[in-house]
Amino acid sequence: QVQLVESGGGLVQAGGSLRLSCAASGRAFSTYAMGWFRQAPGKEREFVAAISQSGVNTHCADSVKGRFTISRDNAKNTVILQMNSLKPEDTAVYYCAARRLGALTTSPSSYDYWGQGTQVTVSS
Repeated sequence: QVQLVESGGGLVQAGGSLRLSCAASGRAFSTYAMGWFRQAPGKEREFVAAISQSGVNTHCADSVKGRFTISRDNAKNTVILQMNSLKPEDTAVYYCAARRLGALTTSPSSYDYWGQGTQVTVSS
């Protein structure tokens, strides 16, 4: 089992940057595909970015492509979401998720473990 704890959220002006971290406890972190999702008030949870077990393969949603980057450090059991050129529509609670088996995926239902989330607010 994996416990996930997100950090790094906060309030930032449009055009600014934030760096979200997800710290994982438990064994075999390197065997999990990892993802970031977000949920704004009144909206469904949506895919943001995902990364494969080795970190070689990544995928970002079209809405964040070119602005957000996902990376991982398996030695430190950490996944990072670097967010640049933030927009007010990026405002949401951001969640880290781990998928125990299989390749990276954009579907929330395919992930087995979730963190509690961290709030990101982008002011205009």
